[in-house]
Amino acid sequence: MTAILLDTCAALWLANGSPLADGALEALEGCDGIFVSPASAWELGQLASRRRLSLSMDTLLWWDALLDAGVQRAGMDAAILIASSTLPGAQIRDPIDRIIVATARSRGFQIMTRDRPILTYAAAGYVQAIAC
Repeated sequence: MTAILLDTCAALWLANGSPLADGALEALEGCDGIFVSPASAWELGQLASRRRLSLSMDTLLWWDALLDAGVQRAGMDAAILIASSTLPGAQIRDPIDRIIVATARSRGFQIMTRDRPILTYAAAGYVQAIAC
């Protein structure tokens, strides 16, 4: 078993009870922990401030509720941020996705996502991912 790192959209879908693929649900039930990157908090704030995302509560309260529900905050340090700028294969352009991928690679997490560039990167063998 391994731990799972939710990308930002997967965190939203999970918290909001949106349907996930059967394999994703099975992975969540059998994992060693569910994590989210602090970079996702920044991304949520950006999406909400640009009105591209409507949450049922203040963004920080939403984030805190996610953590209170048992999702753990993944550590993020200078090594992860530097690693995000030098990912092998450099197929991922979005900086938040790069941080999420670097976090997963550093911590040995599987990323749960529907993000096509991350899934393609995983298929190339650079990180493990679970399509949700």
